[in-house]
Amino acid sequence: MNSFHFDWRGVLTGAPADWLMAGLANTIFITVAGTVAASVVAILLLLGRTSDSRYFKCLAQAVIMAFRNTPLLVQLFFWYFAAYPALPEFFRDWVVADHWFSPSPSGFRCLSPEFVCAWLGLSCFTGAFLAEELRAGLQAVPAGQNEAALAQGFSRWKSFRYILLPQAMRNAWQPIVGQYLNLMKLSSLASGIGFAEIIYSTREIESFNAHAIEAYAIGTLLYLILGVLMGQLFLYFGSSQKKRNAVSRTSPGNWRSWLRRLSFLS
Repeated sequence: MNSFHFDWRGVLTGAPADWLMAGLANTIFITVAGTVAASVVAILLLLGRTSDSRYFKCLAQAVIMAFRNTPLLVQLFFWYFAAYPALPEFFRDWVVADHWFSPSPSGFRCLSPEFVCAWLGLSCFTGAFLAEELRAGLQAVPAGQNEAALAQGFSRWKSFRYILLPQAMRNAWQPIVGQYLNLMKLSSLASGIGFAEIIYSTREIESFNAHAIEAYAIGTLLYLILGVLMGQLFLYFGSSQKKRNAVSRTSPGNWRSWLRRLSFLS
């Protein structure tokens, strides 16, 4: 009876290695782009949820409910099969055209209809969850903070931008980091619409030389490394912000600069 032997060269050399590196690059690309877009979506939804207008509040609540309570894979199918064909033709032609960054030397396209749909799906899905995490952090901020800012002459937007939002992010930083990590991990579902990320690459290797165990082992390791690095990076920024806030509370010189900043912004 023949014993099984791992053949890592069939995954880490030649075309399979190029596919893995392209998949890793695409995963990082969509994670960064999705993180930025999801943050913007979350802030817009948060503004709607905290608005005095009943119309904007109900609209934001309905959007959040829709994205939070439907499967991400279904949303990706909607963006790919229903929403993308309805986009203007000139935009779709620009997406499929050759650019200096796409396609890559291995043939994978980082800018493609699949990327656009995966980016929209992940951004809206994660943004809806982030908005609720931020709203929970915002509710933990004392109401007197906003009242004091308005009394200093701040507009509602400046009060939100410089006083309320930073404190809300600090209060909910751990759940926010968790949502960003989920975005990276959920990007694996984008292979269902043909986006060439890590899982897509491992499936290509499996079809190419049947090295399924080695390919999925390497893919799992890549996700693990990305998750650990992202978590440590975000936690470092969170701890650095806490240290800066602690210094600003205890240093008289920083209190004077803070007061000067208040008078300048107002």
